[in-house]
Parts: sequence; structure tokens; C-alpha cells
Amino acid sequence: MKFIVSSSQLLKQLQVLGGVINNSNTLPILDNFLFELNNNELKLSASDLETTMSTSIEVESNSNGSVAISARLLLDTLKTFPNQPLTFKMEENKVEISSSQGKYDMAYFDGSEFPKAVTIESPKSAVVPGEILATAISKTIFAAGNDDLRPVMSGVFFQFSSESLTFVATDAHKLVKYSRTDVTANDTAEFIMPKKPLNLLKGILAGTESDVTIEYNDANAKFTFDNVVLVCRLIDGKYPNYDAVIPKENPNKLTVDRSSFLNSVKRVSIFSNKTTHQIRLKMAGTELNISAEDKDYANKAEERLVCEYIGDDLQIGFNSRFLTEMLSNLNSTDIVIEMSMPNRAGILTPLDGVEEGEFITMLVMPVMLNH
Repeated sequence: MKFIVSSSQLLKQLQVLGGVINNSNTLPILDNFLFELNNNELKLSASDLETTMSTSIEVESNSNGSVAISARLLLDTLKTFPNQPLTFKMEENKVEISSSQGKYDMAYFDGSEFPKAVTIESPKSAVVPGEILATAISKTIFAAGNDDLRPVMSGVFFQFSSESLTFVATDAHKLVKYSRTDVTANDTAEFIMPKKPLNLLKGILAGTESDVTIEYNDANAKFTFDNVVLVCRLIDGKYPNYDAVIPKENPNKLTVDRSSFLNSVKRVSIFSNKTTHQIRLKMAGTELNISAEDKDYANKAEERLVCEYIGDDLQIGFNSRFLTEMLSNLNSTDIVIEMSMPNRAGILTPLDGVEEGEFITMLVMPVMLNH
């Protein structure tokens, strides 16, 4: 088994796949990349048993075979090369790599030991433009939880129908619902995607113009685009009824410039309690007062912003970190926060900067104010 490949092209593909590999694996074979050669097509794969990703590149070769090579050793070596052709040759018990600088030998495993990707039986499918999928992931994934005791909330909920595609993430303190009515699916379906494969997809799909074919059944999902295939296990369980927690009657409406509000929240929150990160919003007429206090250290900050406010005078407390995350994930000039009472969730939506058929709703739970 022998092939010649461009060092920079190989490195680029392997760096993408490297995101799949865990720091500590139960099976030693999972510390490796799988190389499968079929004449001039080289298929590269990485797996952690839950997620398997593969990509293909063209090489100069007329041989076949499969080997697994140490991911860390190979990546560290490739990073040091300027772009040049490399020759890979499988000897009795080692891989010999030849460059213009010299020769390097490394051990390999038999490719047949590498776990095979799951085949998805009788799947349903949908086609989503890559850029839209990348946006949907980045707009929601930050709101997903990290609680191992509630695995269903540690992923992003996909809801596909003939009317729209909806993506939801929540950790019980904040919730984001991202919908597109300009992209639809043939079959109605719901499944929960884990964070790791979504972060991988987000990184590769950013700025792409390719369509992504998503195939899924009750247990697994498969994403195919360009020369990349990603197969992952879905999170098992029923997603909470998120619509039930979105308050419907919200008579108090605050409209404010997003970047001014974000900068004020960031500054004022420096003076907030380091445990609760609590900031206080006080709305009256055309003025928004943002304040924070850390009584333990006698730290205190207060800022005023011009705003549009309709409703009764209101004071409400929020965790500044949640507000900062939400405001940072929007591109709009102005945002609207709709509220009913100091103990009910606030609903944050962009006033502009969204595409036709794109809808974003963010919900943030209040924190109790200590008067």
C-alpha cells in the first residue's frame, strides 16, 4: 500500500477530523486516524464510538488497503512541513513517510480493527443549506445545558415539519428557539443532537454554500455534504415541552440599542456579586437604569440608557452572564425585551437584522432581587 499526497491538504482534512478524537479513549484504536485507500481515493476517518466522521481526498496511487495511524504523532509531524508532496509506504510493521527533508517511520494498527460507522436503517431525510444549519447551531448551542443528570437538555432539539425547521436549546435558566420557514422537510420529525458533533459541524459549515443532507432515525443521524460524512448517536429521551414555559402575555416592552445595552451589562456586571452575577434593570418612561452591587466588597455600579419602554414601571433582576451570551449571539441593531412580572421570564427578540423567514426567540429566567 503506497500513495503520494499533498502535506497541507492532508493536514487540513486531519485537523477537521481531529476534533472527533477524545483525550482519553477506552479503546486504543480510537487514538488513530483510519486511512482507507482505493486507488487514487483516500478516505480518512476518526471516531469516538458515539460520533464518526470521514472525508475523502485525491492522492497518487494505484493500490488498496487500510491502516490506522496515530493521530497525535501524525498531526504534530504534518504541522511542521511546508507544503510538499509526501510519500506514504506501508512496510511489514510500520508506515514510512518520505518528504524532501527526510524519512519518518511510525507504527500502525490494522485498519480492520477500527470500529465501523453505524448504518442508518430506513432513515427519514431533509436537505438544509449549510450556512443556515451553521447559523442555527451557533444561535442555539450556547444555551444547551451541561447537566449529566438531564442529558436531554445537554443537546439541541431539532424539529422538522413541512412548514418549518425549528432548533431549540435550554438549560432551564435560558432558552433559545431558532426557526426557519424558508426551509422545510418532507417528514415531520424530532430528535436531540449532542453538542460535540454540532460543534464540529458548525466549524466546517461556516461560510459554506453546500447543501447538507440529514438522514435520521430514532437512534442515529447522518450529515453528508461536499466530501464529508458525519454519523452520530442521538440523545435518547423526550425533550421538555418548551412552548409551555414561554409566557404569552407580556404587556411590558423595552426596546433598546443592542450594542449599547450589551456594553453596559458587561461593565456593570463587573461590580455584581461573583456568585449570582445579578444585575438589576429598572424601567420607567424613556430611561433604562442598569445597576449591580456586591455588598461583600462594597462594589456598586449604575448606568442609564435611553430606551423606548411601554408598560408599568418595573424592576427585574437577571443573571448578567446569560444576558451577555444572548446579546452577543444576535446581529441586530435593536432588541426588544418583553416582560410581565419580576418573577416571570423575559423574552428577548431582535428587532432587525434577521432574514426573511428567520425567527429568533430567546427566553431568560429572572433572579430574585434582594431589596
